[in-house]
Amino acid sequence: QVQLVESGGGLVQPGGSLRLSCVASGSTFRIKAMGWYRQAPGKQRELVAVITRSESTKHADSDSVKGRFTISRDNAKNTVYLQMNSLKPEDTADYYCNAMTYNNYEFWGQGTQVTVSS
Repeated sequence: QVQLVESGGGLVQPGGSLRLSCVASGSTFRIKAMGWYRQAPGKQRELVAVITRSESTKHADSDSVKGRFTISRDNAKNTVYLQMNSLKPEDTADYYCNAMTYNNYEFWGQGTQVTVSS
C-alpha cells in the first residue's frame, strides 16, 4: 500500500551535516505520521523523530538527538526529511523511514547508511 525510499546517507566527517530524505508512494493519503529510526551495528533500532501530517513533531530526548536533528515534511511531495547537524561518530547507523497509516499499519523503507568517521 505504501512504499518508502530513503536517500541522502553517506560518509561524513565528525561535525558535518547530512539531510536524509524519504519519499512515500502508493496510498499516501492513508499516512497519519512518519518517522525516522536508526539502528547502529549490534544495537536495537531506536526512534529518532516522528512527524504527523499536521506537522506536529516529536524528537528523541537523548542528547544524541537534541539540538542537532530536525524532522520536517513536505506533504505535497510526500517526503519527510531528517536534517542532521554536528554529527558524531555515535550517529553512525542505518537510518530507516517509517510510515503509519490511520488504521495503524506500519511500513518501512530499506534504510540508508550514515557513517560518521574521521
